[in-house]
Amino acid sequence: MSTERTMRVIGQDVLGGPEVLKVETVERPEPRPNEVLVRVRAAGVNPTDWKHRASGGFLGKPPFTLGWDLSGTVEKVGIGVAAFAPGDDVFGMLPYPHGHGSHAEYVVAPVRALWHKPASIDHVQAAALPLVSLTALQALGEVADLRAGQRVLIHAAAGGVGHVAVQIAKERGAHVIGTASAAKHDFLRDLGAEEVIDYRETDFTEAVKDVDVVLDTIGGSTSTGSLRVLRPGGVVVSILPVGSRKFFEEAEALGVRATIAGTFPLADAAEAHRLGDTGRTTGKLVLTVD
Repeated sequence: MSTERTMRVIGQDVLGGPEVLKVETVERPEPRPNEVLVRVRAAGVNPTDWKHRASGGFLGKPPFTLGWDLSGTVEKVGIGVAAFAPGDDVFGMLPYPHGHGSHAEYVVAPVRALWHKPASIDHVQAAALPLVSLTALQALGEVADLRAGQRVLIHAAAGGVGHVAVQIAKERGAHVIGTASAAKHDFLRDLGAEEVIDYRETDFTEAVKDVDVVLDTIGGSTSTGSLRVLRPGGVVVSILPVGSRKFFEEAEALGVRATIAGTFPLADAAEAHRLGDTGRTTGKLVLTVD
């Protein structure tokens, strides 16, 4: 157990681009009852991180430390904690949105936010899973009720949520169609996608028909276009705002449903945000903490 009383975090005092992020030294927190102090080994970087960095979002004005996904080792447990002990490897997602703070050397988490890390995956892999996996599972499972034999179209299928959604859909026995740039098609086929569409060269509304479920991770015109590729009774599940009431009116008229539902060292968090800002990543971005 470390005797250090301070820790490094990635903080910001103002809203803005990746350049506002900086390494700071702050006092190390202590776990309260039913909380766990985790020595962070890796932390996921998600679109919600760079959006909050730029706009404040649910968090308002800085200062704050971002990060919700994490994987690490239990350093200390609070009173009443029986599920974990110091030395246990754990992973999870801090309560969203106000439980942020995993982009740091240590973080306090409620017991309910953590699970024992399987030995079959490392900390980087574990830190990449929670937010995107929960998003994809809730969208395809709880909302869309995706079933074996159904056809599912996943937009931005090589992205953070998308590449996990491909695997979940495949595991459920669905026929998976994904949109992505041509360079990512082999990656998607390796994950199990039966069909891949280069969105830069092909209009998906002309290439795809009779889809049961669309997972929209892009929003805007992609949401509206997705309505036109569905079978009667099909559903578009969007994880982003779709823009206007017209979207829902068109869904009703068509007889379909619409629902809203790389690794970097900790000190290089700004570089991870710069890459995330491009919107062209493959898979997840993760911060590693030595």
